[in-house]
Amino acid sequence: MKLPDWLSSNPAMRHRINIGLRTGLAAFGGYGLALLAAAAFAAGLPFEARPDAVSLAIMLAFVLHLIAIIWAFAAASVTRAVAGMAIPAALFGLWLSLLR
Repeated sequence: MKLPDWLSSNPAMRHRINIGLRTGLAAFGGYGLALLAAAAFAAGLPFEARPDAVSLAIMLAFVLHLIAIIWAFAAASVTRAVAGMAIPAALFGLWLSLLR
């Protein structure tokens, strides 16, 4: 797919689009990853009291969301950032589906 001329000839516009994509990925992709992780941790943690498992799962999900935000801006490319969030999300989804 060929980029439009106004996009390929303007490095400032490419930079803005790159930052916008990474921001959206950090916000929405990180939230989705944290949501899947919280559900998988809550279902899979071996605690007798379910509220304890859910509380710990939510705390771990906050840390994972922070790591996802950092990863979205630290990755070398947007494609690598997406892959770096999609693979763990798929693993958490698989773990969640196996637990049910």
